[in-house]
Amino acid sequence: MNYQEAWAFLDNLQFFKIKLGLESMSQFLEAVGNPHRALRFVHVAGTNGKGSVSTTLRTILTRAGYKVGLYTSPHLSCVRERFRIDERFISEEVFARQARVIREALGEGQITYFEFATALALLWFAEEQVEVAILEVGLGGRLDATNVITPLVSVITNVSMDHEQYLGNTLAAVASEKAGIIKPGVPVVAGLAADESLTVVTQVCQERQAPLFLLGREFAGLRGSEGNWEYRGIDDSHSLAGIHCRLQGRYQIDNAALALAALEIISACLPVSGEAIRQGLLSVAWPGRLEYFCLADGTLVECPAEAAIEQPPSLHRYLLDGAHNPAGVESLRDALLSEFCYDRLILVWACMADKDVAATLTAIAPLADRLIFTRPESERSATPEQLIAILAQEERSKAQSAATVAEALALAADLAQSGDLICVAGSLYLVGAARKILLGEVAP
Repeated sequence: MNYQEAWAFLDNLQFFKIKLGLESMSQFLEAVGNPHRALRFVHVAGTNGKGSVSTTLRTILTRAGYKVGLYTSPHLSCVRERFRIDERFISEEVFARQARVIREALGEGQITYFEFATALALLWFAEEQVEVAILEVGLGGRLDATNVITPLVSVITNVSMDHEQYLGNTLAAVASEKAGIIKPGVPVVAGLAADESLTVVTQVCQERQAPLFLLGREFAGLRGSEGNWEYRGIDDSHSLAGIHCRLQGRYQIDNAALALAALEIISACLPVSGEAIRQGLLSVAWPGRLEYFCLADGTLVECPAEAAIEQPPSLHRYLLDGAHNPAGVESLRDALLSEFCYDRLILVWACMADKDVAATLTAIAPLADRLIFTRPESERSATPEQLIAILAQEERSKAQSAATVAEALALAADLAQSGDLICVAGSLYLVGAARKILLGEVAP
């Protein structure tokens, strides 16, 4: 198998079907020598913010001089984005080689897309002998394929409603699934609200004698002026003042505080200096999540997010965000209202039909001056006609549709005038397709 054949083989493994459970994953890992047993891990679960916390941890630990594996999902445009060691993505050659190992070990057996990808990450990290691997949960936690590990620390970013068909239709049920990553005696860092999710996670931590460190209680991220913020540590010796986050969005301070608390917990075996933290936070990049940039004739140029600048016709301002559930869209809405200045908002939107389409769209549509609906190449995508039908009657006059993502972006660019902002959101499939057109692949 070459790279393209390996990727095609992976895509054929029930790409749009989800099978929760650990039995087949555990059996397969045993067949290939249990590569995860030789590794140290940080395990990251939650409804939103998992990727930001994970990539922040990876960036800081890499800056501190450690060899760090990072496994995240989903990818925007290229499967190699899911697998990273320090600053490099997995190569096509290594991806194909590890895929061959998995395929040969499987024989006539069958595993899912996510199990295959998780196994590939573990095999690669073990081969490369990373000093720590950060694994982002794919779905839920309790029965997620990543939950075969025992980490140094578990992180649960937050809990809100998402994937109800798999995780349950109450907040307590969803929280119970997320809490499934909690291991006996392993510390837990969490950013939970004071609701049912906190009650559930607290109970599980007590049952498993896992110390719980809660954002706003044992540690905090305190906002200051002019973009400064302060990390108030679990122990005062780990507190830091006058630090900055590169990632856009006020909520990223909470995500960064979760990452710093996790680093504090594991500092006995993986110490990190304050300077590595400062420099790491200034260099964190997480494509497609409140990602702001400006293009002039297809070339990246500097322009502020905080001002509706006078811009030539050839320059366009973009904000790409993969928000796809109510909590994520609410964060996007807050950012648009408080952190970005623009004359008009042109919103390019698509979403999966199995999501809470009405809740997400009706929350964001009133902010838009023009709405362009499109459909990424996915059988799960809602059609533009379905999306327009959801809008309130008074909103429909500002909406139009485009058959493809490329046509939607071209239409948005034609509509944009000086001072306007083009926001692409609603689906990671949409953001991935748009970003590839505008900026190229994430993984070089």
